[in-house]
Amino acid sequence: MQLAERLAIATDIAEEAGREILEARANPSYEKRYKKGTELVTDVDVAIDRMISERLEQHFPGEARLSEELAPDQETLNQRGPLWVVDPIDGTVNFAQGLPHVAVSIGWALDGKLQVGVVHAPILGETFTAIRGQGAKRDGRQIRASLASTLERSLIATGFPYRRDGRAPLLRRFSAVMQNCQDVRRCGSAALDLCNVACGRLDAYYESVSPWDFAAGLLIAREAGARTGHVYTCPEGIPEDLYGEHIVVAAPDIYASLRKLLKSADEDRHGGDGASP
Repeated sequence: MQLAERLAIATDIAEEAGREILEARANPSYEKRYKKGTELVTDVDVAIDRMISERLEQHFPGEARLSEELAPDQETLNQRGPLWVVDPIDGTVNFAQGLPHVAVSIGWALDGKLQVGVVHAPILGETFTAIRGQGAKRDGRQIRASLASTLERSLIATGFPYRRDGRAPLLRRFSAVMQNCQDVRRCGSAALDLCNVACGRLDAYYESVSPWDFAAGLLIAREAGARTGHVYTCPEGIPEDLYGEHIVVAAPDIYASLRKLLKSADEDRHGGDGASP
């Protein structure tokens, strides 16, 4: 099957999921609970994950899936072959609180390299798509990343983990960025942060997240001309395209300076040893 056909099917599935999100938002009778003690999940997340899984199996029988609610085993990242990476609702807290930054994220990788991605934001009414080597689009129109040339005039996005004890080490990075850039934004959806970098609304994004949070958005940002990578070298055995620790995505001219800034903030915290957090 051609990549364009895969993208078309994935987009249809994402938009179907978006309609379910809108319906659930209009009739908020869903249940909420916390997994791992801190991470909010609703029964809408689970229901949409199940629907996406069923649709993908209908169209692509037997292809592996990594999804936040139904198939979160990241051991699949080490396997060769096709892999669907799905977040049914990226921005669950936003969804539950009535905020608009909510997205369905569906990416497809082959042998660890991202090939197709779609991020659909049903409340905002936008759909971002990309095919490897063919550029990125928003609602069918080509998009390009920012041409920012200095951190001082750049708008940067990031996020923080649910666990409170995991936030403190990141505050040094946040402080360094705040002191060296124009300002910082946090919308609560990694997928949409990446898409906003892709279309130039943001100049850069950094965070550590799970594969389902960023896979589709990373490809979209890269295909729009952003430079993508990591603060630290990826471990052996994990595909770089699917490694979610210490991601950096930025306008090409500020990528190196942002990466250097984040790394230097970590080195200050570690007494100059340069160790990864």
